[in-house]
Amino acid sequence: MGEKRAIVSDIAGTTRDAIDSQFENEKGKYILIDTAGVRRKSKVKESIEKYSIMRTLLAIERADVCLMMVDATEGITDQDTKIAGEAHEAGKGVIIVVNKWDAVEKETGTLEKYKKEVYEKLKYLSYAPIIFISALTGQRVDKLFDMINEVKEQNSKRITTSVLNQVINEAIAIVQPPSDKGKRLKIFYGTQVATKPPTFVIFVNNKDLFHFSYERYLVNQIRKEFGLVGTPVRIIAREKLEKEAKKEGLR
Repeated sequence: MGEKRAIVSDIAGTTRDAIDSQFENEKGKYILIDTAGVRRKSKVKESIEKYSIMRTLLAIERADVCLMMVDATEGITDQDTKIAGEAHEAGKGVIIVVNKWDAVEKETGTLEKYKKEVYEKLKYLSYAPIIFISALTGQRVDKLFDMINEVKEQNSKRITTSVLNQVINEAIAIVQPPSDKGKRLKIFYGTQVATKPPTFVIFVNNKDLFHFSYERYLVNQIRKEFGLVGTPVRIIAREKLEKEAKKEGLR
């Protein structure tokens, strides 16, 4: 910010409220929401701590992109996992920001090993990019804004129905939909119904046959084709009669 904007301290939980700061640079205009400090679950006893968590959740709702700040010297805490899960469920763009990277002793492969550990603990955020920074020295902080812009764009991305169905058809040709007791899942067509995050409705003959594993496969194929870096992707299965689907001429 270039000015003293918030009260800070080495003691976790000093910031009680979410503070908005308007910020502009060559990358664009931003409102930075510095959330209330959240301490580890075992230390959350006072009602004021619960209030801070509630304010953090409200800040997530207001944000376009959530920067998941991780202390490099502590690693991923239980509270980090909970807050990251809230951002994911809210459908927000997410960037994992590992701070205090200057304080970590490094050797060959340290960064890749740390990345692997982060993704193991935050499996549902495998789509979120990771950046290693130092707020103290300013290392890589300027690179954050390109990532923020990209993730916001991806979170708002819209894909035409024709192109989406081309990808779905190719995915079906590579891996056949699952079957159960002689009944096979038929996927008629898909269409995007929302952004923030990108949300797709897939019309099928039987929702019960649309297993999570095949949904995940389709999400991965969609990501492979369109990127969608830093954003959740949602798929909703809806049943439709085959003759109705044929009448619509989409499959």
